[in-house]
Amino acid sequence: MSQPVDSAVSAVRTYIAQHRTAFLDDLAEWLRIPSVSAQPAHAPDVRRSADWLTAKLRETGFPVAEVWETPGAPAVFAEWPAADPAAPTVLVYGHHDVQPAAREDGWDSEPFEPVVRGNRLYARGAADDKGQVFFHTLGVRAHLAATGRTAPAVHLKLLIEGEEESGSPHFRALVEKHAARLAADAVIVSDTGMWSEDTPTVCTGMRGLAECEIRLYGPDQDIHSGSFGGAVPNPATAAARLVAALHDEHARVAIPGFYDGVIELTDRERALFAELPFDERRWLRTAKSHAAHGEAGYTTLERVWARPTAEVNGIGGGYQGPGSKTIIPSSAMVKLSFRLVAGQDPGHVEKAVRAWAAEQLPAGIRHEITFGGATRPCLTPLDHPALQSVVRAMGRAFGEPVRFTREGGSGPAADLQEVLGAPVLFLGISVPSDGWHAPNEKVELDLLLKGVETSAYLWGDLAEHWRHAP
Repeated sequence: MSQPVDSAVSAVRTYIAQHRTAFLDDLAEWLRIPSVSAQPAHAPDVRRSADWLTAKLRETGFPVAEVWETPGAPAVFAEWPAADPAAPTVLVYGHHDVQPAAREDGWDSEPFEPVVRGNRLYARGAADDKGQVFFHTLGVRAHLAATGRTAPAVHLKLLIEGEEESGSPHFRALVEKHAARLAADAVIVSDTGMWSEDTPTVCTGMRGLAECEIRLYGPDQDIHSGSFGGAVPNPATAAARLVAALHDEHARVAIPGFYDGVIELTDRERALFAELPFDERRWLRTAKSHAAHGEAGYTTLERVWARPTAEVNGIGGGYQGPGSKTIIPSSAMVKLSFRLVAGQDPGHVEKAVRAWAAEQLPAGIRHEITFGGATRPCLTPLDHPALQSVVRAMGRAFGEPVRFTREGGSGPAADLQEVLGAPVLFLGISVPSDGWHAPNEKVELDLLLKGVETSAYLWGDLAEHWRHAP
């Protein structure tokens, strides 16, 4: 026997059904703009995308909608104050730039000419991230229609970046410059996904990232291994020993101080992860790998989502051509990356790596370490009231229990958390089969409309529960 649908749900779903066609037509129009931030030739298209979205947000009802300039591609900011001055303020983050795409990459249709096949919309950006940004426009209108409001129940802000697919090189500076206008009680990131079509989930955190290149120098030039081998240090050997010393026998990172501050998984979090229908054999096929491996004492999902890592991204030195060349090379290099979890500080990790490397290397080997820009981890506790609002809104839309995940990768969400001092919450409806960054990217239309519905419920739930939060 089906559960009765309350009047508010019925009103939201009726409004969405009535406006479905116009919503999808508008989204298709936006998807036709090839806003590829990584290709300079498309810079005018990225700007056209920002202008298009700004105009559409004004049409939606946002009284403030602006293009914000950066040294690179433009971002879009919008704001719609609530009628109640005491209402919480919520900032939605997403991005309007997309990955490169061309028919010859393996697409079944033109990547920037949206096409519906079955109940799926195919186009570059359909899921990552234009579709997930755009569902908020219909969601806020459904929220107003169902509640009779003339303004959202929360002070609603949007920040839609134009350089996420290029590494967000100017994003933090943009947030710092406009921190006062972006101030919020919570940040909603709609650049994420769910576990699967039939398992709605909410992500509670992302790992951070620190990366470095270590260059090792021995002799002032390549020298004869017969004349000098065994009598002077070899930088390629030193690189191999450095890599070998990176982990202990339990696959735990062996750098002293690396785990300082790590917030450990709780028993409840581990139990919730274990509830997910995880098929390790299928996961290994996706990973194009033949065995799981990692820190002892943790499951595969725990390793990917909630444990810090050290990975060798590249190693080289000496002769690489055909045949042999009996030398001691003058130099070698190692590229390392470190995924960080909540509680870790990238600056502390950098100092620990520098001290560890200096300790490992023998006399006669000079070294240089260069660190790139770091991304901090972010994590929202399971009992946070704003997170519970997201869970209730999604559960109301899907009519099913909502489970929890984390994200093993890294992104600009941590900059929002750090600069604005607000918890970061993830609301996305994309599923793994959507093919982000791949040919034939698509979005499931039923799930896209569930995103609309979740957005419609979320603002009222946050307004009702936030002010009473401890």
